[in-house]
Amino acid sequence: MKSGRSPSARGPRATEPAGSVRIIGGRWRNTRLPVPDRPGLRPSSDRVRETLFNWLMPKLAGARVLDAFAGSGALGLEAVSRGAAQAVLIERDVGLAGALGQVVGRLGAESQVRVEAADVLAWLANSPTGRFDVVFLDPPFAEGLWDAALRVLPRHLSDDAWIYVESPRDLAPDVPPHWLPHREGQTRDVRYALYRVPAGQGAATLRGDSHRPDSA
Repeated sequence: MKSGRSPSARGPRATEPAGSVRIIGGRWRNTRLPVPDRPGLRPSSDRVRETLFNWLMPKLAGARVLDAFAGSGALGLEAVSRGAAQAVLIERDVGLAGALGQVVGRLGAESQVRVEAADVLAWLANSPTGRFDVVFLDPPFAEGLWDAALRVLPRHLSDDAWIYVESPRDLAPDVPPHWLPHREGQTRDVRYALYRVPAGQGAATLRGDSHRPDSA
């Protein structure tokens, strides 16, 4: 569930009233996350998220997660609920980022979850190189940010990273050619796909590094 971090429309269901979305599994199962009434904030269905986390479940234990365009934070928080070690949630809308910080505090997850009130593209381009094992990339549909995000994302990937990409049903973003498609699915409105970066093709290899930094 991601927002545009700007007041533009973000694809189907952009005008839904305020509500909530639940964490589906793990230690925070059935916890409700607020969905403010924001133009461009588009809830992903429970079915899509359940399918995604079934795909990812063997990869989550101890993983470092990046939830770009975080919105309600449902994907990043679900990942930690299901066993990921750490998550960074990036959200440009200051109000939404503040709400995410409150949720993290309510869950007592400050040691595992960091919320960044920042523009995703600027953060990816300018922050120190990270080593994320799982990345959720679900930008606002109306802003067409897939190509720009995919250009700057690789420097933040660990070897054998997994990347989830959500887009309109009729749009398949151009991912780097060495990324391996793992699974994909569709709803009436959305295409969702999971890719794997082959071992040896992560940021450490691309930069010639031989170590894995402790923090992003």
